[in-house]
Amino acid sequence: MPEEPPARIRAFVALRLSPEVIDAITEFVTEISALGAQVAWVKPANFHLTLRFLGDQVDVAKLEPLKAALGVVAAETRPFVIAARGIGAFPDWHRARVVWVGLVSPELMTLAERVEASAVSAGFERERRPYAAHLTLGRVRGFHRWCETARALRDRAEHDFGSSRVESMTLYRSTLSPGGSIYQALAEFTFPG
Repeated sequence: MPEEPPARIRAFVALRLSPEVIDAITEFVTEISALGAQVAWVKPANFHLTLRFLGDQVDVAKLEPLKAALGVVAAETRPFVIAARGIGAFPDWHRARVVWVGLVSPELMTLAERVEASAVSAGFERERRPYAAHLTLGRVRGFHRWCETARALRDRAEHDFGSSRVESMTLYRSTLSPGGSIYQALAEFTFPG
């Protein structure tokens, strides 16, 4: 008997960067991770730019109206370029919880606003925090050897990883596991042109 699909899932809407940019970031993470800080580095296959985290317990019934709204947004969005540049930490270097790469594109902010409006129209609560375009490199788990790693990261604060042409966005399901998150694409929305 087939397994019943869950009524609630963890989900988000995201963009993928070009393989060249992912390779440049992966090489950088490999170099930095050798310094031995207690950071859970994201696997290269999981690098993505989140446009909207939908929640840990998303009612799957909300996904159909969301897909329809995202389809409209995608149809009105032309492919655009995102520059992956700069290294930072949330909330700051001294109390770092997340290490990230900055992502720069005027079109990205417009797209994020339209995805937010789509989520709200599909019944999701409005996001309270302002949108911060970034790609998560890792989550700091402890501060053993952190000073040395933070210094190396700050020394490369303006590092340029290249640019990506973005031609679609994806609705993902995320399943948490001991080995890291597992992402499953539920729907892809291609930008015309």
